[in-house]
Amino acid sequence: MDFEALRQAVVEGNTDEVVRGVQALLLQGAQPGEILNQALIPGMTEVGVRFQDGVYFIPEMMLAANAMRQAMVVMEPLLVGSSVEPIGRVALGTISGDIHEFGKNLVGTMLKGAGFEVVDLGVDVTPQAFVAAADGVDVLGISALLSTTMLNIPLVLKALADAGMRNRVKVIVGGSPITQQFADQIGADAYAPDAVSAVACVKRLVGVV
Repeated sequence: MDFEALRQAVVEGNTDEVVRGVQALLLQGAQPGEILNQALIPGMTEVGVRFQDGVYFIPEMMLAANAMRQAMVVMEPLLVGSSVEPIGRVALGTISGDIHEFGKNLVGTMLKGAGFEVVDLGVDVTPQAFVAAADGVDVLGISALLSTTMLNIPLVLKALADAGMRNRVKVIVGGSPITQQFADQIGADAYAPDAVSAVACVKRLVGVV
């Protein structure tokens, strides 16, 4: 197994091959950062390009994301113990009253694949919990799948402002009922309609080209 073969396995969403490839490269002496930067991240980047070009759709995205997630199960303990620094730190959560997590999980996997450290706050996350998580991260990602629960998102922005933290963290919002207009109205820093654009938005928010 080499880096290119592992990259291709990620693109194809072949979970078993990806896990075997990561383990084989580690046994061959490859460093965790090398595997991440020369195979896993390029693979997920290619998946994103194919999605944007209309070549891949949600099923293919799910397969690739699952392969990446399993690779990170092997990789994360090694990355924590190495000198590889994440390009940014992001906390993700589904807003209070909402228990949907597929979109959030997909965004988290894509962000990890792009080199970010991700803190998953889970679902039904209160404004206070978002504020607590804001200390130590660069970006807060807030998801909602229901038109009723999306109305709780402005409460997070208010809670951040009340805590004096609004200027210290960027906020990105997403989910099927959310629009750019809504994001602008509530004062969010970015809106992402899908996982691929979420990665691009977060990169922009932290100043990564």
